[in-house]
Amino acid sequence: MSDPDELLRIEGIRKTFPGVVALDGVDFDLRRGEVHVLLGENGAGKSTLIKMLSGAYTPDAGRILAGGEEVRIDGAQDSERLGIATIYQEFNLVPDLTVAENIFLGRQPRRFGMIDRKTMEAEAAVLLERVGVNVPPRARVRELGIARLQMVEIAKALSLDARVLIMDEPTAVLTSEEVEKLFAIVRRLREDGVGIVFITHHLEEIAALGDRVTVIRDGRSVGQVPASTPEDELVRLMVGRSIEQQYPRMRPETGEALLRVEGLTRDGVFHDVSFEVHAGEVVGIAGLVGAGRTEVVRAVFGADPYDRGSVEVAGGALRRHDVNAAMAAGIGLVPEDRKGQGLVLDASVEENLGLVTLRSATRAGLVDLKGQRAAAARIAEQLGVRMAGLGQHVRTLSGGNQQKVVIGKWLLADTKVLILDEPTRGIDVGAKVEIYQLVNELTAAGAAVLMISSDLPEVLGMSDRVLVMAQGRIAGELPAEQATQDAVMALAVGTPADTTDTADTDDTDDGTTDKEAPRGR
Repeated sequence: MSDPDELLRIEGIRKTFPGVVALDGVDFDLRRGEVHVLLGENGAGKSTLIKMLSGAYTPDAGRILAGGEEVRIDGAQDSERLGIATIYQEFNLVPDLTVAENIFLGRQPRRFGMIDRKTMEAEAAVLLERVGVNVPPRARVRELGIARLQMVEIAKALSLDARVLIMDEPTAVLTSEEVEKLFAIVRRLREDGVGIVFITHHLEEIAALGDRVTVIRDGRSVGQVPASTPEDELVRLMVGRSIEQQYPRMRPETGEALLRVEGLTRDGVFHDVSFEVHAGEVVGIAGLVGAGRTEVVRAVFGADPYDRGSVEVAGGALRRHDVNAAMAAGIGLVPEDRKGQGLVLDASVEENLGLVTLRSATRAGLVDLKGQRAAAARIAEQLGVRMAGLGQHVRTLSGGNQQKVVIGKWLLADTKVLILDEPTRGIDVGAKVEIYQLVNELTAAGAAVLMISSDLPEVLGMSDRVLVMAQGRIAGELPAEQATQDAVMALAVGTPADTTDTADTDDTDDGTTDKEAPRGR
């Protein structure tokens, strides 16, 4: 007899793609009123599994049971009919529609054959209040910041009255306060009997919210353990080995100043920003929402304009608002939005790795394809990119492997100064350590690294110096031995002596480059 509290069961699921076995004999079950955490490295198969439950993929072998009965999920309508709602890491919203229209897209209430907007907006307002976000139902989705978009996605899922709610990295773009609001919502849903599949790379969230954990490694389920399992054991199950040091920073001797920024100002955004980054050094930038971190480094890279100040690379002045000049001088930028700004998603791994060096590999209008391919193969092997081959589309890689490709194109270009903006957001602990080791290799070879992160332990663990920004200014600088979470936060929340030229940053949730308050992890 089936368990009456069992909402979902997956038995022996297998899924292959050309040249890749994504899942191979995965077992998983979900009970009423529980949070079951699905844990694994990037590329382990978690996304493939939830896409089967949402109807995007069909399994090659194995079976799916809902309420004790075997079912087929051939599309989103089948998934919805079974009471399964999925909140993807990448938002599934239509920018030009209103919040209410997105929540009820395809299911709009009607009256006399016409969409009943009054009812739709009233019901949307109730759902938005339930998730604790103050957004007008008539607001256009494109006007919202990332955190509010996440809450709209949750409201949309709740509108389906789902019995099973799948949440893929729902906290990745939320502030600490917003995470607590989300956790409160999840706990209420659990009390209402909803079963929740929760995917996260933040191990500290598991004990705070989860009931059980299923670990997937290399497409196979390798264990099911209580949520109270120690983090080091979870890491061992995930990556197949122990990770002795989470932040393995090696500090070589520093050399000349490779990057010098003097008095950089963009009126209303950041003011009088000055700092240096030396060869062999990692300088971290910390700060609260709206502090101006991303805006400063984009200006340094030439992606955004600035009004006053100067940027020098290895002693040479850099022409402002000129990305090509920055690249030619040896600056590379790994942006916070890797998919939107760091990759050509429908191009191959090989093509993406060769983007920066394409011009230098061209002679008389002809590209040295053989040389580009050999270089791409070498760097992909060095970085350990998990792929079917160099011809695989980057879109189909896991988040961690996509990030390796973004970094890899700058390694191929022999970059002198690499700017990393949220380099490990949405990446599992094993891939994080691999990226930290890459940072060590870069600085050991004499490069300089400027790193922005909203993960305070990451900033503290990997930086030789920490610059703290507040309200568009450098509020202070801390050497590694003096940089603590308390010291950083004291500077981040302090008020600079002169704030006449800074922007009002009281509520920046609608901005596209906002960062959350650093989350202590």
